[in-house]
Amino acid sequence: MNHMKIGYIRVSTEDQREDRQVDLLLPICDELHVEKRSAMGPSRPVFEAVLAQLTKGDTLVVWSLDRAFRSARDALNIEASLKERGVSLQIVSLGVDTATADGKLAFTMVAAVAEHERSRLSERTKQGLAIARRNGKRLGQVPKMTIEQAKDAQKRLAKGELVKDVAWAYGVHPQTLRRHIDKLRSPEDA
Repeated sequence: MNHMKIGYIRVSTEDQREDRQVDLLLPICDELHVEKRSAMGPSRPVFEAVLAQLTKGDTLVVWSLDRAFRSARDALNIEASLKERGVSLQIVSLGVDTATADGKLAFTMVAAVAEHERSRLSERTKQGLAIARRNGKRLGQVPKMTIEQAKDAQKRLAKGELVKDVAWAYGVHPQTLRRHIDKLRSPEDA
């Protein structure tokens, strides 16, 4: 039976390039599969197809933990499922191959550390946002129009100017103009 090394590559968006991962995995894999979507998305059809095609003796090859798994728990669960099927996991950037006892130990430890770091990052982000709010910082996207601009645009529309012309004058899309004017009318802004 011919055992395969199947490489899985993921980039989060269409703008990101997979070239580096391809260059690193191509020499050691029999096949490469590329997916362009977030690991946190509801589904990863390429990843799911790769997992389904793996058979006993095959190896799933990824560049790093975060390129294939949503969390350490996800990585450990998938690795356990692969092991039951006689499939090993190779994480190239860490030099980990779960086909060996040392590789399995290293994988378990690295997955736990990665999960811990993700949790700590989340905590630090939440703390930073809370401090920023407490200090009166506005969070999120900067509005495209000021309240004064929206009021002026509302007056221009009341005088009969076309929405598209007023929107063009402020350099915004007509929908954006309408949204800002609607905010003037909403009770939460009154």
